[in-house]
Amino acid sequence: MAHILAIRFSALGDVAMTVPVLYAVAKQYPQDEFTILTTENMGCLFEHLPRNVHFRGVDLNRYKGMVGLNTLFYELYKEGYDAVADLHDVIRTMFIRMAFRLKDKPVANIDKSRMAKRRLVQKDKKDKRQLKTSVQRYADVFAELGYPVDIAFDSIYGDRRPDLPDEVVKLTGSHEGTAWVGVAPFARHKGKIYPPELMAQVLELLDREGNVKVFLFGFGRTEETWCRAQEQERKNVTSLVGKLGLQKELMLMSHLDVMLSMDSANMHMAFLTHTPVVSVWGATHPYAGFAGLQTEGSEIIQADMACRPCSIYGNKPCYKENYECMYSIKPATVAEAVMRTCNNKNAAHHE
Repeated sequence: MAHILAIRFSALGDVAMTVPVLYAVAKQYPQDEFTILTTENMGCLFEHLPRNVHFRGVDLNRYKGMVGLNTLFYELYKEGYDAVADLHDVIRTMFIRMAFRLKDKPVANIDKSRMAKRRLVQKDKKDKRQLKTSVQRYADVFAELGYPVDIAFDSIYGDRRPDLPDEVVKLTGSHEGTAWVGVAPFARHKGKIYPPELMAQVLELLDREGNVKVFLFGFGRTEETWCRAQEQERKNVTSLVGKLGLQKELMLMSHLDVMLSMDSANMHMAFLTHTPVVSVWGATHPYAGFAGLQTEGSEIIQADMACRPCSIYGNKPCYKENYECMYSIKPATVAEAVMRTCNNKNAAHHE
């Protein structure tokens, strides 16, 4: 029996994409143990995985600089891991894996294909082709360590959705006779955010449906202020920002009929609960490999433009200065995709 240490510190969406791989590798190699090392707040993503998957949270603020990383390494080394799967490939993880290598432990790291991604987003003569997904890149790391794996994953909750806690039900009310739509209107960078004034129109169109309840997901004061304003203006819109923790948000996502999201962490969290996602893409593009595991019934909305994609992470300013890639997507197109997904899911449920 071997014990493999997998490392991925951030970001939330990238850590979420490790879950299907850890699930699959643990199922296919039940005689071995797998520990995921990530930040302490990510624990709920891994609570429902097979028993041979373990969560190892870490507060990176306690391990600053090379001295801190060396301290972390020796703590990990004493825990007796037999090999290291570096799923992040940043300075911190490079240090840790190299230290394990010096102790004669097998290590493998993710190939991020940085040059191919640069060619994908260069301004002229873009090399537009589908790159390997992050999920497959994670799987490749385990294969290099001797654990080839077929990704077979549906939901962190298995084939049964969790019952919603009373705290959540007080916010949502009954699901009976209504479609539940989650909306995560924000992302970390502007290039990945559908313009708030257009998203407000989407919410208005969904609110007019009458039999739809919309739940807004977000984080931070700015997002909370915007979502609260939308809640106050519309009868069937409820803001969840600041009201539920990550664990309860995941539980609620498993009960949604559809999640409307940007290219953001909420897209990946919804996929972990087997909820179909309508995702809106602007500066970024699924070709870069960050679309994750698309649940059946999911849709990707994006404009076909020569300048796209212009950024891998959405952090570069629009060189046209007008974010046409987002503004060219009509609110009606988004709302129709959401309702189409709801209707298709309900039709399949009643077959």
